[in-house]
Amino acid sequence: MKHTKIIALLLALTMLLGLAACGAQPEETDLTDATWEEILEAAKGTTVTFYGWGGDENRNNWLNTTVADYVKEHYDITLEVVGMNIEDILAKLSGEKQAGAAKGSIDMIWINGENFYSAKDNGLLYGPFTGKLPNMEGYIDLEDPETLSDFCMPIEGYEAPYAKAQMVMFADTAVTPDLPASAEALLAFCQANPGKVTYPALPDFTGSAFVRNIIYEICGWEQFQTMEADYDTVKAAIEPALEYLRQLNPYLWNQGKTFPDSSTTVDAMFADGELVMNMSYGPFSVATGIASGIYTETTQTFVFDKGTIGNTNYMGIAFNSPNKAGAMVVINAIISGDIQLTQYAELRELPVVAAEKLSAEEQAAFDAVDLGQGVLSQAELLAHRLPEMPASLVPIIEEIWLAEVVGK
Repeated sequence: MKHTKIIALLLALTMLLGLAACGAQPEETDLTDATWEEILEAAKGTTVTFYGWGGDENRNNWLNTTVADYVKEHYDITLEVVGMNIEDILAKLSGEKQAGAAKGSIDMIWINGENFYSAKDNGLLYGPFTGKLPNMEGYIDLEDPETLSDFCMPIEGYEAPYAKAQMVMFADTAVTPDLPASAEALLAFCQANPGKVTYPALPDFTGSAFVRNIIYEICGWEQFQTMEADYDTVKAAIEPALEYLRQLNPYLWNQGKTFPDSSTTVDAMFADGELVMNMSYGPFSVATGIASGIYTETTQTFVFDKGTIGNTNYMGIAFNSPNKAGAMVVINAIISGDIQLTQYAELRELPVVAAEKLSAEEQAAFDAVDLGQGVLSQAELLAHRLPEMPASLVPIIEEIWLAEVVGK
């Protein structure tokens, strides 16, 4: 009898150890061979976390209502939006990577540019996954350079487009009716309005984009697409633009000895009348400012004749996302015609859907969107859109600007 109890105890213990071992295994996340129907089934009833910059209240509201309601209704997915700076997101993922954490807390990530370059290079993203999404084929131009590359880095299926941005400038035409259409005209504009123009200190995102745009204006853009990320090489190539920026300094706010710390500060200075010109990577931001009473109704957006830099921001999936299936379903929903239309109408963001892939009814809905006052049309913006530089060049340019432009 004693032997029988011992054998039974050993069998029970063996079963418990086996179950514990099974429970300790990370969740199977290899969805390479899964059909879309299987991915939908795996995502049903789950929660997806979406980490990204949370400083835009309008976007936060859109995600927490329009998008969250849509994925709950159509896919029974609960969307949790977590506001966190991308640097902190990548630091968290990097720490988990080093610690060997196979299962983290981040599913989706709002990302692009230098951060995508770093995250992909360090194995912090899951993929490739975009080939699984029906709406990539259904709504996205798969041959668009911005679908294939992010700041000239091959995407290779590791992120899906979210929204397009483009550098624009704006001024109150009641104060300065003649808007500069080139770098040369901008210099004359600053000379006519001394101390009334500036831009955010680099590495502020908007300030950095403005300087890159000046480089394109003065030096052309083609050579930078394949340029080696070497300090001396980059400095030699942009020297004419550096000289232009130094010529600009005496006519800028504080004579270019210092620059405002952020685009938020520059925006406040413009709204208060301290500056006569402003800039943004949000091409329809003037309409929002006019509607909210921040800008006057005579404020008008403009771009240079040669064009302005545009880029796309994207959605990626964390390498150790606990719900990769759910993340793919939410991303697929966001690039649908339905959700892209709400983003265009509610947030006034350039959509990523290809016009030629829209039905006549969908195209009519996009055409009917009232973008508000003081903005350029989507067609005019896209006609003046220039490609971004390789991500590896951006920090080098920012370093050179600090050494060669500020106070010079």
